[in-house]
Amino acid sequence: MKKARQSHLFYQSHGRRPVLDQARGIYMWDVDGNRFLDGSSGAMVCNIGHSNETVLEAMRRQMDKSTFGYRLHFETEPAELLASKVAALSPEGLDKVFFVSGGSEAVESAIKLARQYALSIGQGKRWKVISRFPSYHGCTLGALALTGYTSLTQPFDPMMQEMPKIPAPTAYLDGRDPDDPATGRYYADMLETCIQEEGPESVLAFIVEPIGGASSGALVPPAGYMERIREICTEYNILLIHDEVMTGGGRTGRFFAGEHWGVSPDILVFSKGFSAGYAPLGAMVAHNDIVDAVLADGGFLHGFTYAGNPLACSAGLAVIEQIEAQGLLANAEKVGDILKHHLSGLMERYSFIGDVRGMGLLLAFELVSDRETMQPLPREISAFNRLVEIAYSNGLIIYSRRTRGGLEGDHFLVCPPMITSESQVEEIMALLVKSLDTFEREVAPYMKKQGGL
Repeated sequence: MKKARQSHLFYQSHGRRPVLDQARGIYMWDVDGNRFLDGSSGAMVCNIGHSNETVLEAMRRQMDKSTFGYRLHFETEPAELLASKVAALSPEGLDKVFFVSGGSEAVESAIKLARQYALSIGQGKRWKVISRFPSYHGCTLGALALTGYTSLTQPFDPMMQEMPKIPAPTAYLDGRDPDDPATGRYYADMLETCIQEEGPESVLAFIVEPIGGASSGALVPPAGYMERIREICTEYNILLIHDEVMTGGGRTGRFFAGEHWGVSPDILVFSKGFSAGYAPLGAMVAHNDIVDAVLADGGFLHGFTYAGNPLACSAGLAVIEQIEAQGLLANAEKVGDILKHHLSGLMERYSFIGDVRGMGLLLAFELVSDRETMQPLPREISAFNRLVEIAYSNGLIIYSRRTRGGLEGDHFLVCPPMITSESQVEEIMALLVKSLDTFEREVAPYMKKQGGL
């Protein structure tokens, strides 16, 4: 029996994992030679797969020149080139780019820019940022105040300024038709009601994930929702912030998920797939008018040491070039449709799969004890943890969260890299079925006692 390795690292728990040796494409190997299929792209990060030689070479070339140049001392070519590329890919009018190192930093930057903009134009009473429940916007205190995930936020409630929330458009749980524009209006109008209740003069912005991320499991908004949200924000002069930390970079089949509805925000943030795991990188992209007003009023009172790091920016630029050169937006859409079809087919085999959802290669399935009522599995089973562990033991990495605001419910994100082929979808499904079969045997006796499955 191997003696447990001593580690001075700590993250979220006492749990340990094998030591990573190498990664190529959609596969990863530990130091003992065990292979894992990266079915979640890490945390929905590694969009172009692991160890892309073109990206690595671009980073090597930059390392030979410089690895750091502080933004107050130098402008750097990689940062300028990447900013130009991002502006070109962003909705019209969003031409100003502010680089950060990750998603939480990007969200913090967005809400601080929004607040300074309000001050710059003489609307200092505006400070409230409305968000949704459930949702996830980051782990720093400002971003956490916007997050709707009770198990993550509750311990820090005394340290945060509480922000108003509206329900996420969970039509599949509420028995509403997601394809009916009336459904989209029903949920979107909750924003208008919240604005009126809070006092329009006090509301600064609304932040929304165009397609839900970890907290709501690839939740696609109902028809008309995104368009109506834009109308409401415009009507009340409230800034619309798109949180594309998970969706930005092509995972849904468009570079930004908001493109699916032809809706433009005032500010957008993205990270994760932006540099696809090759270096810490994120960005806030804002409308010219917002940035110009803030800069004219004394400047943006905000910043991070590694903003615009030339090595990270060289990686980000090379990643985007690979997305374009390999046609990965189209591949994410095509292969995503195939994978979603297979996942949906699992509902016929397993009665505890209550919903399959998502777009492109941002897909999820949710477990329930009763498909008619969508009652979740008993919380004590910790299905969201157990199935992940079973899959991991079979060499498949998937990602899970509690569906119902962090307290109960179980959904699983299946989001392999955008380079995934049709044959690799078959491999993912074989490993997933093997894992679900084991899970079914484990929970069946308990569920029978409960009158479930």
